[in-house]
Amino acid sequence: MIKNDIMFTSSLDPIEEAYAKLKLRHMRAKSLRPPGKSIGFVSQRIVRKLLKTNEKTPHITKLKMHWQEIVGEELSKYCFPEKLTGSKHNRTLTLKVVPAAAPIIQHQSEMILSCVKISYGGSISRIKLLQGPLNTYRPPSRKPPRSLTSDESDYLDSSVAGIEDQKLREALKRLGTAVIRDVS
Repeated sequence: MIKNDIMFTSSLDPIEEAYAKLKLRHMRAKSLRPPGKSIGFVSQRIVRKLLKTNEKTPHITKLKMHWQEIVGEELSKYCFPEKLTGSKHNRTLTLKVVPAAAPIIQHQSEMILSCVKISYGGSISRIKLLQGPLNTYRPPSRKPPRSLTSDESDYLDSSVAGIEDQKLREALKRLGTAVIRDVS
């Protein structure tokens, strides 16, 4: 074969070479590097390694995230899960407890233990209390919205006065009231 003034010779049998060319014509090319994994797959592996979760036993992070739903609003004010220790079949949940509420939490420990077992399963066999201040995150309470001044109320009434549909006018008035309260 001559191509661009360069001679190519093949050591293969011409029939095998024709067969190889035919086979290559119908095959798809494969990349030298395999394509990267999706971001979801990679992030799932990273999170799984960080949390080291076992589906049969609860993880302390899951307990902390849903503690208020597990034990109720009243008890969650006075105790919070600190750590989870022990082997796979005999785990101990350590709760940080406000010192003044320690006797109440001790009395409720069986109920708390059953709630945790029902919510997350696993084999938590006992609860250990650790007295001290709670360092839980509580979202700041919202202050009540301010009332509109008479000028703002008059402006809002005059701007929606031209609307004939009663429901639409009331909806726009409520929207305007909310916007004016948030802006100032």
